[in-house]
Amino acid sequence: MTERSEESSPSAAGSLPSIDLNADMGEGFGPWVMGDDEAMFALVSSANVACGGHASDPDTMFRTLSLARQHKVVTGAHPSYPDKEGFGRRRMPHRPDEIERFVAAQVGALMAIGALVGQPVAYVKPHGALGNVATVEKPVAAAIVAAVRAVDPDLAMLAISGTMLEQVARDSGMQVFSEIFADRGYTAAGNLVPRSEPGALIHDGAFAARRIVAFLESGMMPTVSHEPVALEAHSICVHGDSPDAVAMARTVRDELTERGFAIAPFLPYR
Repeated sequence: MTERSEESSPSAAGSLPSIDLNADMGEGFGPWVMGDDEAMFALVSSANVACGGHASDPDTMFRTLSLARQHKVVTGAHPSYPDKEGFGRRRMPHRPDEIERFVAAQVGALMAIGALVGQPVAYVKPHGALGNVATVEKPVAAAIVAAVRAVDPDLAMLAISGTMLEQVARDSGMQVFSEIFADRGYTAAGNLVPRSEPGALIHDGAFAARRIVAFLESGMMPTVSHEPVALEAHSICVHGDSPDAVAMARTVRDELTERGFAIAPFLPYR
């Protein structure tokens, strides 16, 4: 049975099993808009907010955090390689000490804008290639963890379930929450299928919803090799940058609530 978040995010009724639903937000830049954040904020319980690496700028961060405050959605920083041209999806040739500095700068920037808005930043979730590299490479995971702890040791880590980042963050004493993806395929090792390979992306919302419910009931995630892998989950991610993102999130949320799950953040809204 997969680990559910009753203790960290109890439902209002106190009886339903609960799960967090998160999405990546604020991924525009200047006049360029990515995704329908306003619609997505009405569906999710946590939001990973871009903070200047792969997307965003001070005004975009301010607008995004203001929407989060309006909807009472818990927010986390979503740092990445400094690569707006590649949307943070390319591995960049940065050493661990450089990674530590740019992660600290991005997380600190979002926290500063959050202070202006009155919307706290509660956790960190690495974006794109940075997050994928940190799933398997300990020096990169350690650099991210060191940066976050230096900025604010009370920040939690939202890490892909079963990864090096999850382990390093937990070993450091951080509060760690595990994440799975509604719209991504998995390998037999429990990692995300690279976007360049078949089976990486799931576009059928109904299929994604059924798969997530089956996982929550069994703790076993289907993979492209057809051999399920055991994972834990406190949060489910629906990517916000695809054309069908809002419809996907709505379908997943509706299926979860119909099957008796409460949608609630893994950390309380402050």
